Amino acid sequence: MQQPVTPTANEAPGTPATAVGKATVELKKVSKSYGDEWERQEVIRDITMVLKAGELTAVVGPSGCGKTTLVNLVAGFEKPDTGEILLNGKRITGPGHDRMVVFQETALLPWLTAYKNVIFGPNLRGDMPRAEVKKEANRLLEKVGLGEFKDKYPLHLSGGMQRRAELAQAMINRPLLLIMDEPFRGLDAMTRELMQEFFSRLFEENRRTNLFVTSEIEEAIFVADRLVVLSNRPTTIREIIDINLPRPRTFEMLSSPEAYGYKRQALEILHEEALKSFNRSGDQADFVEAYSKRMG
Repeated sequence: MQQPVTPTANEAPGTPATAVGKATVELKKVSKSYGDEWERQEVIRDITMVLKAGELTAVVGPSGCGKTTLVNLVAGFEKPDTGEILLNGKRITGPGHDRMVVFQETALLPWLTAYKNVIFGPNLRGDMPRAEVKKEANRLLEKVGLGEFKDKYPLHLSGGMQRRAELAQAMINRPLLLIMDEPFRGLDAMTRELMQEFFSRLFEENRRTNLFVTSEIEEAIFVADRLVVLSNRPTTIREIIDINLPRPRTFEMLSSPEAYGYKRQALEILHEEALKSFNRSGDQADFVEAYSKRMG
C-alpha cells in the first residue's frame, strides 16, 4: 500500500523560484537492511552521492533493487542503519516540511475536489494565510491546466489530470526538495509522454532540486540532468551519467547520438546486473522477464 503525499513547509509567499531550488542533499555511506538478525536482508549498501542544488537527478535500477527504499530514506520515513543523509548540511532524522513526495499511486483524497485536495495540506497546517492559499491554489491549477476542472472529484479526472493535480498539490507547499517515485507509472504511453514533457517544462521554470525515480531509461534521460544507475541488491551505485542535452528538452533529442549513447551505457550496466541475477538464481524465466523489462 502506497503512503500518501507528505506535506512540506512552504517558503514565504513570493519566494523566487531560484531560491526555492537551492537545496543540496548529501548521502554519505548510507546502508539499509530489513528483517530479523538471523535472516537480515541487506537492501542498500554504502551509497554515497550528492543531489546538486537546482538539478534533477534521476535514478534507475533493476526491479526490486531498493529504489523506493532510497526514496523513503531521503524523505525521512525510514532511517539508515549506517551513514547519514544531509539536506543543506542538516541531518535528516525524520519526515520534514522541506520535502514533498509524490508516489506511484494517486494520493488525492477521493471525497475532495481537485481544488480542495490542493489546499488540504496548507489549511491543515495553518501556516499560510487562507487568502494566500486560495490565490496560490488557483494559480497552480491554472498552471497545470486544471483551472476548468478544479471542482471535479478525482474519479472524474483522467490519469494524467490526477498526476497534474498532484503536482499542484506538491508545489503549493514550496518544498526545498521534490521527490518523485515513478510518478507516471500506469499511465498509457501517450499520456505518459505528455506528462514527461509537462513535468520537464515545470522543472525548467522553477529549477527545484529533484529526485526522480523511474524504471524507464528513456524517461530518465529526457527529464534528468544526471542519471544514477543502481545495481541489484544489495544496491550500490554502478554509474552516474551526466545528461548533457540542452534545455528546454524535446522528444526529438532522444533520437540524437548523445541520447542513444546514454541509453546504451545504462542498458549495458543493467544487462550486466540481469546476468548476475540470472547466474545467482539459475532461473532462466526470471532472467528473460527481467531483461525484457529493462530493454522495453
